[in-house]
Amino acid sequence: MSLAQVAFVFPGQGSQQVGMGADLYAVSEEVRELFALADRTLGSPLSKLVFEGPEERLRLTENTQPAILLISVALHRALGLQPAAVAGHSLGEYSAAVAAGAIDFADALAVVHKRGRYMQEAVPDGDGAMVAILGVEEEAIRAAIAEQDAAVDVANYNAPGNIVIAGERAATLRVAEIAGGKSRELAVSAPFHSRLMAAAEQRLARDLDALAIADPSVPLYNNVDAVPVTSAAELRDGLKRQVTRSVRWTEAVRRMADDGFTTFVEVGPGNVLSGLIRRIARDARRFNVSDPASLAATRSALLPG
Repeated sequence: MSLAQVAFVFPGQGSQQVGMGADLYAVSEEVRELFALADRTLGSPLSKLVFEGPEERLRLTENTQPAILLISVALHRALGLQPAAVAGHSLGEYSAAVAAGAIDFADALAVVHKRGRYMQEAVPDGDGAMVAILGVEEEAIRAAIAEQDAAVDVANYNAPGNIVIAGERAATLRVAEIAGGKSRELAVSAPFHSRLMAAAEQRLARDLDALAIADPSVPLYNNVDAVPVTSAAELRDGLKRQVTRSVRWTEAVRRMADDGFTTFVEVGPGNVLSGLIRRIARDARRFNVSDPASLAATRSALLPG
């Protein structure tokens, strides 16, 4: 069933928590089969890690990325609705590609597991950092970056006044201090979406070249260009470039709103994207699907009567 003017959006790393998806697993045979497929695909008990932890292992990027993909796809399948467009934040772009029928779930799971490992291995632990800066204009942050003789980049344009920078640890912390505003170092294992991820991008590009990708069944608004892509070639190219480039989430959501999408449904653990969209497209309707209760409420709202 297609929903005009409705876009589904899928979260990225940082939305994970031990126990996510357990209530959905308990009530859906389809979801239980999906979890079993994930365990077989990775050759390890991802489901046990998701449900029982420990949290330290779940937070490892190579585990976090397939775990969030699994929960997001499980929720989308349980929701049983097809939107008119999709988008995903960083890792969430792979969930969006699965939802749009462009990448097989098992293939996506295997490639994001590698993606997480490549990103984790690209920079020695502790050498890089990511910092969220709140309440500062983009121009001021870019000016502070320009003063550094070191690798620092804007990683995420999340929403107006919500920007994440990433790069060499000392320089990244220095940029946050110069830029002012409120800043918070993120608990991540590597400086994602920065030039320091070049080695990971090169390794992942080879896997993406070998990955079977079809044309998305609905437009997928990508991260690197903030435009709708409709072909397998465009999708593959965007996923390759995404590793070292900024996540242009603010622009992507604005473009979707400009293109007539009035309702956004966040499908996956947490509700981070719903909060960001509230700041980007204030007039849009927003729903969040993260458990059986929110799933039922969203279905009722989207399919009245």
